[in-house]
Amino acid sequence: MTKTVLVAGTESHVGKSTVAAGLCRLLARRGVSVAPFKAQNMSNNARVAVDPNGEWGEIGISQYVQARAARIPATTDMNPVLLKPRGDGESQLVLHGRAVENVAAGSYYESQWERARRAAIESYERLANHYDVIVAEGAGSIAEINLRHRDLANLEMARFADASILLLVNIERGGAFASLYGTLELVPDDVRDRIRGAIITKFRGDETLLASGIEAIEDRTGVPILGVLPYDDPGLPAEDSVSLPQMGDTAILGDDDTVPDRRSITIGVPRLPRISNFTDLEPLANEPGVRVAYLPLKSDLDWVDAVVLPGSKNTVDDLLALRNAGFDTRLTDFSGPIVGLCGGFQMLGERITNASIESTADHDVVAGIGLLPVETRFLAEKRVERVTRTLDPGEVLSGARGVVHGYEIHMGQTTPTQPIERPIGEGSAAVNRVLGTYLHGLFENKNVRTAFTEAVFRSAGKSYPKETVSRSPYDGAANLLAKNIPDICTYLDLQRNSRN
Repeated sequence: MTKTVLVAGTESHVGKSTVAAGLCRLLARRGVSVAPFKAQNMSNNARVAVDPNGEWGEIGISQYVQARAARIPATTDMNPVLLKPRGDGESQLVLHGRAVENVAAGSYYESQWERARRAAIESYERLANHYDVIVAEGAGSIAEINLRHRDLANLEMARFADASILLLVNIERGGAFASLYGTLELVPDDVRDRIRGAIITKFRGDETLLASGIEAIEDRTGVPILGVLPYDDPGLPAEDSVSLPQMGDTAILGDDDTVPDRRSITIGVPRLPRISNFTDLEPLANEPGVRVAYLPLKSDLDWVDAVVLPGSKNTVDDLLALRNAGFDTRLTDFSGPIVGLCGGFQMLGERITNASIESTADHDVVAGIGLLPVETRFLAEKRVERVTRTLDPGEVLSGARGVVHGYEIHMGQTTPTQPIERPIGEGSAAVNRVLGTYLHGLFENKNVRTAFTEAVFRSAGKSYPKETVSRSPYDGAANLLAKNIPDICTYLDLQRNSRN
């Protein structure tokens, strides 16, 4: 019989994705057949996975990452319901990997929630027929009393999967014990009975200072504290924009302290209002000597060495936001390497047509930034596919050889307006220092990542530092659990079953 554990939280951003990935890797190391699951997700960071019919579809990035941690291929059953926010209170609804319609929050719960619930149950049952253990991830807080009757990711999932619950509470923001106590008081009685224990996450300091609080909360609630996880980022991709700076703020990720300025580069990324798939930039931030700076749209570019325009859930409206802030003019005057990824690629072109399919703009043709001789026409059908391309590198990827792997998720079709270089094959274009591509996951390819980083160092007139050995983020998440809560799998009774 399949055993299921739901990794739930007292709030968002408590470390659910990391703990779920760590459990998947711990169990995989022990030879347990394990799969991740999230009944309903809301994220614009998506990856491509295979659906039950053998075709390509979309899932949230956390379940893709957790599948890799479990050492199994990702499937759309691992995240059967995905809501991708488009702005103005509307989201694109993706069921079993396929975009079905755009819905406002109210209409989703009124007209689509039962459909979504059926999809989640179907996917869970397919997984349960193939795996010994399912590690499910909840969403937000498990105790949102206004959502009790429609909390698919937490309450409903725990019920239809007969799941044991592991509850996470983030101590970084203060009030952890009060948050834990309040959560246990507010969850429905039948769900509270499923809570096997709690974990305190993101702790900094002397753990002995928590002893009296842990003893008191255990006495009051009867729920054991299984352990305390120190603040440690194993490097897993972030699921949502909570980890990004707010609009108007600047944030720098990567090697900002350990390498002096003369041996480091800064890659600027405009903080688009509707940014998506920003995890495309995380492999760069993990490179030695590389800083990734998320920039307010009014930011100057004279202190960055390259610019990457990220993906967008609403390319036209984000392009207009860039233009209103004057960012397009500053980018045109910028002399360093420029890369546009997916929506960023579309923005770099001469124009976007059929814009009303995606945008609320009152005109159907929108001028692009004009750095690439291409134009994009939006189509109603979304392209979702994993792809492999052969490199024919130009200036931005000089020296890169071989093939690259990634995935495409977009609704536009981009065509050249004149003969142009295609350094990454179909769906790419380049002119000198400017490159555009539809390929998400581009910088996960070491040959591309190294070539681009070296090109930026050359452009900035700086020396490329020696490469350091990187660690596996999946093993990092597993080791975080194994070191601090060594008996977690035994306590949750997660073990290998016989599936005769």
